[in-house]
Amino acid sequence: MSRRYWLMKSEPDEFSIENLARVGVEPWSGVRNYQARNYMRDGMRIGDGVLFYHSNCDEPGVVGLAEVASGAYPDPTQFDASSDYHDPASTREAPRWLLVDVRFKRRLRRTITLAELKASAELEDFALVQRGNRLSVLPVTKAQWDFILALEKRSAA
Repeated sequence: MSRRYWLMKSEPDEFSIENLARVGVEPWSGVRNYQARNYMRDGMRIGDGVLFYHSNCDEPGVVGLAEVASGAYPDPTQFDASSDYHDPASTREAPRWLLVDVRFKRRLRRTITLAELKASAELEDFALVQRGNRLSVLPVTKAQWDFILALEKRSAA
C-alpha cells in the first residue's frame, strides 16, 4: 500500500506542534465526528504523513509535520465521565470513538497560513479551503502535500 497523507487540526491552546515536539508521540484523542473517525479507522496507516494545522488562533495554518504512529484503537476519553469527550452511549465492548497515535517529525520553517492556502489555485479542491468544512481530520492528496510543502520554501504572501 502506498503512503497516504492527512491534515490534522488542533487548537494551539489545547495541543500545539510544540507540545507534540516535546512529547514525541501523542494519542489524537477527542475526535467526535464520524467522518473524521472513519478516516482514522479506515484510511490511516502507520507511516502516513500528517500536516499539523493550528486552528482557531490568530494565524491558522500548517505549522509542522507528523506521521501516523499506530493503527486506530478506542479513544479512552469516551469512557471517562470527567472528560469533556465522555460519551455515555459508548461502551468498552462497542466503542464509538477511535484514535491514532501521531509522531512528531518537524516544525515548518514558517506557518503556511490558511489565507495563503485559500489563495492558491492549485488547492481549490483541497477540503480545508472548501466553505463549511470544519473536520479536524482531512485527507490530502500527494499533489496537495507536495504543493503545500513547496510553499514552505517561499516567502509568505
